[in-house]
Amino acid sequence: MTIIGVVSETLLYLCFSIILGSFILHIVPKPYRPEINVPKKFLLLSIIGIAILSITPALQVILTFYKDIGLGLTIRSVLFTFEVGQAWIVTFILSNILFIYLILFDIRKKSTYSYVGIAFTLALILTLGWSSHASSLTEVSGFIAHTIHFLAVSIWIGILLVISWFSSNKENWLTFLKWFSPVAITCFLVTVGTGLFLMSLVVDFKDYTNAWMLSYGQALLIKHLLIIPLLAFAFINSVLMRNQLNKDKEFNPKPWVKAESIILLLIFAATAVLGQQSPPHDIETALATNGPAKLFELLYQGQIERDLSAFLSFGINSISLLGLAILFLALTIFSFVKKAPMVLSFVMSILVVLTSYLALMLSVFLK
Repeated sequence: MTIIGVVSETLLYLCFSIILGSFILHIVPKPYRPEINVPKKFLLLSIIGIAILSITPALQVILTFYKDIGLGLTIRSVLFTFEVGQAWIVTFILSNILFIYLILFDIRKKSTYSYVGIAFTLALILTLGWSSHASSLTEVSGFIAHTIHFLAVSIWIGILLVISWFSSNKENWLTFLKWFSPVAITCFLVTVGTGLFLMSLVVDFKDYTNAWMLSYGQALLIKHLLIIPLLAFAFINSVLMRNQLNKDKEFNPKPWVKAESIILLLIFAATAVLGQQSPPHDIETALATNGPAKLFELLYQGQIERDLSAFLSFGINSISLLGLAILFLALTIFSFVKKAPMVLSFVMSILVVLTSYLALMLSVFLK
């Protein structure tokens, strides 16, 4: 795993989300959303980001093999014979066409222009799914699952990001929530379903705790734990937010939606970490090849051997930490009810993840 790879993949997901979210919101009639103002240069930079950042997987392959057969031959081979290289060429071409299209047509002036933008973005997402690891494992089913998974997440976080960071007022927020809440719920359910399928391609469900010994499993666990505060903020921003706006027309919901978007970005970052790891199709082999994760070594004080399996046994310390996690989760929601600053609620949500993680790690034993 490289820091550059994690950062570039996270930014790539962010660029896709901003582009798709902007296009979707511009086809929504104005009475059903707050006024939004995404600077055109920001959209163009996001498209440039997709074109440049999507080369990272191909670049990693090039850096792996160029010493053996030479840089020029490696570049040609990867770009024209490897799926990651071919996918990047298609992505680069589509991104350039979309870039020129947005220069010529202003989506802020005519909503129908956004439909073409959505079509190009869907083509880019299909290209990303084509070059995914899941596609290489099961071809059609892996390609479909990865594409739908990424599309659902991009729609959800894209709308959240644009509405929370680029809306210029808080008008029509209740009408926005009426249609966005079911969209978000649908995207979440689709994400969970496809995510479980994609996980099953890499880690057998019965080996889920065994995978925690590896860096891949650690990132997967943290990603799953981040779903807990995400659901808390989703509850705040849908159910509780409606009640609050009905009581107080001057209440500003944007900070709370920003918090939910930040949690989703953290999930993007955890996903990017997963993308930089070697998938542990065989836990014992992966342990022998790469060794255990640094975090697991730090928290597990016993002997780590490749033929051992991980089990959970909750003691007084882990149970206490789980109790703290539940308390922090309650405080995350209670902070909103008591009109505390959003930052306090966000800190509580991060503590939910931290205490839950420590509770699980301290419960692990190998035998």
